[in-house]
Amino acid sequence: MNDANKGNDLEHPPHTVRLPGFIIDEEIGLGDAIKRATSYFGLKPCGSCEQRATALNRWMVFTNQR
Repeated sequence: MNDANKGNDLEHPPHTVRLPGFIIDEEIGLGDAIKRATSYFGLKPCGSCEQRATALNRWMVFTNQR
């Protein structure tokens, strides 16, 4: 991400995707969902993975609530 776009992430709330029945009573960010899936297959997260997960969590959130 270049320096010109860094401030734009803070201006907009994350996109919310409603998945009824998929997630029980908790919101989960896209980055956390990917991190859980890769951990399940035995991949260990690195520092870049943590930064990517944080950025993806700001971009999209899964929820079962309206």
